[in-house]
Amino acid sequence: MDATFVSPTHGPMPFDSVFTDILAYAAEHPEDQYHLIVGTDSQMRDEVTDYVTALIVYRQGKGGRFYFDRDRQYRQRSLRQRIFYEASRSLTLASHLAERLSETGHELDVEIHLDVGNNGATRDMIKEVVGMIVGSGFPAKIKPDSYAASSVADRYTK
Repeated sequence: MDATFVSPTHGPMPFDSVFTDILAYAAEHPEDQYHLIVGTDSQMRDEVTDYVTALIVYRQGKGGRFYFDRDRQYRQRSLRQRIFYEASRSLTLASHLAERLSETGHELDVEIHLDVGNNGATRDMIKEVVGMIVGSGFPAKIKPDSYAASSVADRYTK
C-alpha cells in the first residue's frame, strides 16, 4: 500500500510507519483491548471530490490514535457511486491491515464504519453496502455508530 497517511501527532507517514506505530501503541498496554477501525467520507466541491479515509486504533475505554489518507479526484460521481467508492476504499485498507496483521502474528479486530444511515438519502443503500463489507469478512457499522466515517473522516473533508 503506497498511500501517505497523516498523523496529527507525527505528521505525514507511509503505511509501513503507520502499521509500526499502531503495533507500538498496542504494545504499551498489552493487557488492554484494541480495535482497528476504518471509515471513509467524501465531500464534493465544484469539480473536485475529496475522499478521506480514517484509520483509528482504539484502546477500549481509554481513547486512541488516528491517521488519515486524502485523495482528491476531479470527477463527478453520483451519491450512490460515491458511497460505494467510500466503502471500497475502506475495504481495501481493512484488507491490507488484516493481511499485515496475519503476516506478523498480531491479533487485532478490524471493523469498517460506513457513511450510511437510516435517515437521509443513503438509507436505500444500507443493505447492499453492509452486505459488501460483511461478505468480505469484516464487521460493519452504520450511522449513528460509524464515527470513523461520520466524525473523524468527515472532519478532514471540510
